[in-house]
Amino acid sequence: MANKEGACPYVLVMNQTHYTINVGGQLMDLSRPVVMGILNLTPDSFYADSRMQTEDEVEARVRQILAEGAAIIDVGACSTRPGASFVSEAEEIRRLEWGLQVLRRVAPDAVVSVDTFRASVARRCVEAYGVQIVNDISGGDQDKAMFPTVADLGVPYVLTHNAQNEGDLLAGMLQYLGARVERLHALGVKDILLDPGFGFGKTLEENYLLMRRLADLSVLELPLLVGVSRKSMIYRLLDITPQESLNGTTVLHTLALMQGAAVLRVHDVRQAVETIKITQRVCSNLE
Repeated sequence: MANKEGACPYVLVMNQTHYTINVGGQLMDLSRPVVMGILNLTPDSFYADSRMQTEDEVEARVRQILAEGAAIIDVGACSTRPGASFVSEAEEIRRLEWGLQVLRRVAPDAVVSVDTFRASVARRCVEAYGVQIVNDISGGDQDKAMFPTVADLGVPYVLTHNAQNEGDLLAGMLQYLGARVERLHALGVKDILLDPGFGFGKTLEENYLLMRRLADLSVLELPLLVGVSRKSMIYRLLDITPQESLNGTTVLHTLALMQGAAVLRVHDVRQAVETIKITQRVCSNLE
């Protein structure tokens, strides 16, 4: 649902649109942007410092994400970095069940999303471990059962743009996302977040063009989830490593917030929460 409000003169979209999503029967208010903290259960993620491989590491990471102010924990067990080989469905489920058992022991009431492109994995996590959001980096293209499964489960769905375009990038994205939003609505999916898919099927130049024109996606009237944390669009441009990419991440988070991002998916929760607070203060001071 959208509700237009007054805008800050130097902020393109921030605070103009009020969105809520139904998370486990409770409305999550996205009128103030929130942080989704990454809980990585893979041994081969592009950002080595994010890999959690023992129960103690998972427990400590869950506590850190929540203590630093994240509203959502995003759990993934199949690396989607460029060049990575997808693990089997059985191995992905094994990793997720192991990690979610630890997570639910530490934080039984936390809002959790599962980062998977497999419908059967999504169903298992929702039904067995109370996961409330499905985050699918494939845009529903990897598993044709995903859209009907999400509709049946009645959970919010993160729809990601993950395709190479010919011609105008934004026009292609709007067509791609718009068609899938229509299909999801036809199936009865009410709560959809749009992920522009930074780093997926895009060149370095296209990633920065997308950041510059991010506000154009507001025509779809759905909340935007932005995932740029420590990605190659930062470390390739600056000729540094993912470990050195926090400053660049914060810059891009600020730009995304100024163009209407409602959710930031991040490795570094405290810094993202601070970025939201500062950006909002600037906006409120200018109104």
